[in-house]
Amino acid sequence: MLTEERKRRILAEVDEKRSVSVYDLMELLGVSESTVRRDIVTLSREGRLTKVHGGAVALENPPTPEDLSIMAKESINKDEKLRIAEYAASLVAPGDYVYIDSGTTTEYMVGFLTEKRAIYVTNAISHAKNLVRRQFKVFLVGGELKENTDTLVGADAILHIQKYHFNKGFFGTNGVNLKLGYTTPDVREALIKRVAIENTQSGGKYILADHGKFGLSSSVTFSEFGGTKIITNKYPGDAYSHAADIKVV
Repeated sequence: MLTEERKRRILAEVDEKRSVSVYDLMELLGVSESTVRRDIVTLSREGRLTKVHGGAVALENPPTPEDLSIMAKESINKDEKLRIAEYAASLVAPGDYVYIDSGTTTEYMVGFLTEKRAIYVTNAISHAKNLVRRQFKVFLVGGELKENTDTLVGADAILHIQKYHFNKGFFGTNGVNLKLGYTTPDVREALIKRVAIENTQSGGKYILADHGKFGLSSSVTFSEFGGTKIITNKYPGDAYSHAADIKVV
């Protein structure tokens, strides 16, 4: 088992049980005591769990990822995001009424879209411009402009989205946490995401999350796992697959 896969499974176990022993992890992963201890030390230094005598415990206050600008986010796990985005775009069919959330992975998804017999709604200005430029039918949600992410938020945006009923929605997230669900740093964006997800029919709620998002959390939960499907690039562990449908691409 590769180091990154071990670390993801350790984080998933800690996230679910809140505390784990070295020996439990040895049995779970089928590796030596020294390997488990080394991984725990590494994860502790990265600020993703707390190392204790004989094992590890979950952080009391999980790290909140900074609300980075779109340009800053684009360089993080780009190849993985592109794979996820390409697969997500392939799910759009003729006649679909589609919501596309703001974010870098959804922005990549827009570039892969080919279905012009669908209707698209978004709160991201760059997404709307890209779609219009390529002669797709798109509605841009109105509202307050959030400058660093180039998105529209606020009460007007929420009222606008509440008018729609989507059969498919594609959403970004800053963190996927077994206890907290899907999270984002900004309460205004969280409210937009929540309303859009609630207005998307069951079976069509897709969360686009590269492997680096699992085990992380931000300050505001915008959705629980129920009824969602996660599209990711690496299997995050059994604990997550029990919480939501997982598609690895």
